[in-house]
Amino acid sequence: MHMKANFEPLPETYPFTPAQYLRMSEQGLFSGDRVELLNGGIIPVAAQGMHHSATIDELRDQLVRIFGAGFWVRTQSTLDLAPHGVPDPDVAVILGDRRAPAKQLPRHAMLVVEVSESTLTHDRTRKASLYASCGILDYWIVNIADSQLEIRRDPQPDATQEFHYGYTSLTTLRPGANATPLAAPHGIIPVESLFFS
Repeated sequence: MHMKANFEPLPETYPFTPAQYLRMSEQGLFSGDRVELLNGGIIPVAAQGMHHSATIDELRDQLVRIFGAGFWVRTQSTLDLAPHGVPDPDVAVILGDRRAPAKQLPRHAMLVVEVSESTLTHDRTRKASLYASCGILDYWIVNIADSQLEIRRDPQPDATQEFHYGYTSLTTLRPGANATPLAAPHGIIPVESLFFS
């Protein structure tokens, strides 16, 4: 007797689509491993050090204070940036209320932040191009190794980048300076608060 499979077969050729990736994740196929989908490939996410975790927590607390009601500051939570990827940025600020979450994953963010130790080149290139291609206007990298905050803005087409977009504005801030999100122009984050001895 011929039995019909109750699942969709994997495509003949890769890459995976965001829909396939999310379906696999919902079915528990990654067994708790931290992975992301970028440009069709499923890639592992680096383990966190203590400075990395502390920076994420500090940044989340400050952004909650700055943005207030009507915004949700999410940490290491999934964005659906189809068709290019399904990343879990370290911090992302979206419209909404965590007490009334939408059914669908967010497809945009007011601010995305990656905290970089071993992933700095990846975050400056591949991740930057991904976020620029999806219209993320404000992309920050907390560069732990160099004790600086890198703020990228003004996404524009760029054929040399992986996702054919890049940021044309880069501002580098060091301890002693203050950072202000585009979507919260009255908010101030002291750069030194993001780094620990």
